[in-house]
Amino acid sequence: MVETLEQVELCILPLNTSCISMLVSPKATFIKTLLYCIVLLTVMLNLLVVISISHFRQLHTTTNVFLLSLAVSDLLVGVAVMPTAVAQQSCWFPGKITCALLFFLLGFTLTSSSVGSMVLISVDRYVAICVPLHYSSMITTKRAKICVSLCWICSVIYNLIMLKDHLSQKYMFNPCSQECTLIISYISGVVDFIVTFFVPVTVIIVLYMRVFVVAVSQARVMRSQAVAVKSRTQTVIVKKSEMRAARTLGIVLLVFIVCLCPYYGPFLAAEDIAADGSSAQIWLFSCNSTLNPLIYALFYPWFRRAIKIIVSLQIMQPGSCKTKIM
Repeated sequence: MVETLEQVELCILPLNTSCISMLVSPKATFIKTLLYCIVLLTVMLNLLVVISISHFRQLHTTTNVFLLSLAVSDLLVGVAVMPTAVAQQSCWFPGKITCALLFFLLGFTLTSSSVGSMVLISVDRYVAICVPLHYSSMITTKRAKICVSLCWICSVIYNLIMLKDHLSQKYMFNPCSQECTLIISYISGVVDFIVTFFVPVTVIIVLYMRVFVVAVSQARVMRSQAVAVKSRTQTVIVKKSEMRAARTLGIVLLVFIVCLCPYYGPFLAAEDIAADGSSAQIWLFSCNSTLNPLIYALFYPWFRRAIKIIVSLQIMQPGSCKTKIM
């Protein structure tokens, strides 16, 4: 009788010694429900960002092109990667091809594209704050779209090269149908650490240090001078707006770095790492996709106005794309 009850609690019986059966318990059910709530929140918030920037003409700026790229990446994480990760903690196990393509290839590609988008955002803010007179000529919408496209293409190519062994037929014929784990060697981990984390984060930090040094010097100049001319007042307002955007995006970048650091911890300790959907490091980084739109909602008034228009279905009215948001 005891043996029968133990079998009922298991999702499936072990296929062989390499497979690990998963217990179904109230705690596991609660965790799975919580994770699905995070997935739903991630999809809804990032979908609002994508709709807002795509629909309202006033938001068709070069900076928002990079934000849109980041939001699309976060949306795909919520639609494809996070549900697959949750499924690994339930009684449904993805097939080998689903695991390899959806969780690892797509997941790693979205990570790389997110990092690339962060770098592009940093460059955009650097030019806007440090060389504002040349911003409109250097950072155009066309160039922004080209940079975003190249970022996504390079991300796909890079991760195909990194995961070529994992996507081989040898892995696909692994007898354990439950297993959806990727063992990343120390050498591959170091290469990925340098390309995906160290170099981009170094560039981001250097650029933002320069941005805030310039911002502090500008603030001191503005405090020491009385602004009397209307045109000069307008110039100051523009600078404050640029700095507000830089501060908000700086918070996004900081949260991104904090969420990504634990994933690369084992590589710094000269260890191999086993990546799977139940890994706390993977989920911490995935939750960054949930935090980004929350930061927009807290610091971007235009995003809050856009949400009100979308939720109230005013977006369905003719000419709503011309609504003044900013």
